[in-house]
Amino acid sequence: MSDTTKPLKVLVYSDDVNTRQQVILALGRRPHPDLPELEYVEVATEPVVLQNMDSGEISLAILDGEAVPAGGMGIAKQLKDEIYQCPPVLVLTGRPQDAWLATWSRAEAAVSHPIDPIQLAEAVIGLLRSNVPATS
Repeated sequence: MSDTTKPLKVLVYSDDVNTRQQVILALGRRPHPDLPELEYVEVATEPVVLQNMDSGEISLAILDGEAVPAGGMGIAKQLKDEIYQCPPVLVLTGRPQDAWLATWSRAEAAVSHPIDPIQLAEAVIGLLRSNVPATS
């Protein structure tokens, strides 16, 4: 595969397997025809998030702000502080009013629980489009 057709790796972090599955089902393999296919990396613990993000292969991180014991907002802040040119981060918040906390964590986007597939797809498409070179 050439770089333009190489799947984009999306890290999905939550301690809850149902939350991870909701995100993956909401986005599907290709949320927009202008984007390459997505390949998901499901993660349930903070150390594995850090390991995957350090690999440099992740195009987008979706972090559950309600995850326990390490919440997605704290992890997002750590990633933004520690990784040079960190890929975009989307945080899943417990409620819409918590979007300001996602801003504190330096996440580029926030979507609240319960997950709205259309809102999630729009946010993800916007974040990935800004990092994928245009093709003619």
